[in-house]
Amino acid sequence: MIAGSHHLAIYNFGVHTGSYLTASVQGFALREPLNFEAAARAVGFLGRSGYEGEPGPESWSELVFPRFLMETGRASGVSSLSLWRDIESLMAFTYAGVHADALKHARHWNERQAWPPLVLFWIEAGVFPSWAEAVRRFELLADRGPTAEAFSFKTTFAADGSMIEIDRQRVKDLSAKNVEGQAELLSLVRTLPV
Repeated sequence: MIAGSHHLAIYNFGVHTGSYLTASVQGFALREPLNFEAAARAVGFLGRSGYEGEPGPESWSELVFPRFLMETGRASGVSSLSLWRDIESLMAFTYAGVHADALKHARHWNERQAWPPLVLFWIEAGVFPSWAEAVRRFELLADRGPTAEAFSFKTTFAADGSMIEIDRQRVKDLSAKNVEGQAELLSLVRTLPV
């Protein structure tokens, strides 16, 4: 396998406790643009899909949701789809800094769910995954558990399908760089209501 021949995609999906503009999810709404900016500054971030008809990056395809949305009786959920250089870069962003603050408070904004919060999968470099492909992988993880085709941070695979261990020291080093690069964002986040 040629180094850098694949990129890591992450798709997550959840359902808020109220509509996007309600007070119950205000903390999320205020943090969302700061999370997007923190990701853009993070080491290893390659890009994210936008949402059709909304300001921001171009959507990689038509937005679709997992079948689990129907079980909630809601018309839409909260989801994101992005690409990263490798798993350590993604983990460093996810569990430190601005995004870690959002994770800490997520229970205030999101309903408890019986499905996984996210799915990771490798995709050929230069290809943007569609929302439909991300949802397919998400449902695959929910139905079959982690495989090389659809996995999570708990059980990880390389692009060639072999199981791998996360380099925790590299995650720490990248986290430190990321937090340094988002210092003013983190200061702002700490002033926001939950």
